[in-house]
Amino acid sequence: MSDRIQSIPYWPLSGFYFFYFAALGSFLPYWNLYLVQKGFNAAQIGELSAIVMATKIISPNLGGIIADKTGKPLRIVRMSCFLTSVLFIGFLFKEGFAWYLVISLGFSFFWNISLPQFEVATLSHLQTEPHRYSQIRLWGSVGFIIAVLCTGQYLDHQPLNTLPLIINALFLGMWLVALVVPEVKQTQLAHSATHLLQLLKRREIIAFFSVYLLLQIAHRAYYVFYSIYLKELHYSSSTIGVLWVAGVIAEVFLFMIMHKLLHLFSLRQIILTSVFLSIVRWLIIGFAADSLYWLIGAQLLHAATFGSAHIAAIHYISVCYGVGGMIGSLFSGYYWEACGARFIYTCAAGCCVLAFIITAKWVGRTQPALKQEQV
Repeated sequence: MSDRIQSIPYWPLSGFYFFYFAALGSFLPYWNLYLVQKGFNAAQIGELSAIVMATKIISPNLGGIIADKTGKPLRIVRMSCFLTSVLFIGFLFKEGFAWYLVISLGFSFFWNISLPQFEVATLSHLQTEPHRYSQIRLWGSVGFIIAVLCTGQYLDHQPLNTLPLIINALFLGMWLVALVVPEVKQTQLAHSATHLLQLLKRREIIAFFSVYLLLQIAHRAYYVFYSIYLKELHYSSSTIGVLWVAGVIAEVFLFMIMHKLLHLFSLRQIILTSVFLSIVRWLIIGFAADSLYWLIGAQLLHAATFGSAHIAAIHYISVCYGVGGMIGSLFSGYYWEACGARFIYTCAAGCCVLAFIITAKWVGRTQPALKQEQV
């Protein structure tokens, strides 16, 4: 092995992704079940989820500004991971909606700073070997899958009140690993605000932002209420975990073959297919969730509804994740109890129908397949 390869802190970098996504794997499927046990109604759960998504709009940008000025993204990562853990433990000291709102705002603000800046640090370490990024990032998927399965099995036999301790232990692991990742000097890049504004005025870019916004709104009914919905249908925590994992495994498989698809199909074709399958997925979850087999099929569609749409979004440089997530969380929260799961998931499918129409009319009409590009 060459000195250059040895100089890359492979295991510390991989370890951070492992703990970050393991925390997400314990939080995303089960946290709202914990909130239900604490007595919060659907509207309150939607508002708490919206706060977490709203911080995605502000905190990554603020972290980026500070990192650009200091040139030390890992210092920001370490501080944000530490504060994430300190604030999250606040859920154990007091109850009530106002307290949970404040703690959710605080911990998610710093949690949402950490990953973008760690990505900057990782890519800086891999400047001469960017192809190794996938080998490192893969550990994030491993952490997520292990955490979802183990937490689900644990919660089948232990009280939900212990969930914050599990999540916070993973936050602490994330912080400890960040401490041993060496800092690297950042290369300062020149930015052209004028060019960016001209780009954002293009009709195709506006159309894609609209499509991705609608997709994120649709997905919030899944991220916020999917586990609650399945609990109401008497699925066990471990079964719910397996269903979440099925979606992630399908997504990982898609990532492995996506470079081939990008050579065969245009981004427009990929987005249209993703949006169409999103419509199918939400209708299956809304109307056939009492069948485990249909649910498994719907979860495998996560590869298309999130995976391929996410890759297309990276190619188009979308910034709608936080806004769409916030709107979708609020809408699904306010109408979940009054109108029911079928209405919410039908609305999610309706967002995707509108996204399909916008895509078909305006997005990527001149975009060829990437046959000539080295992916």
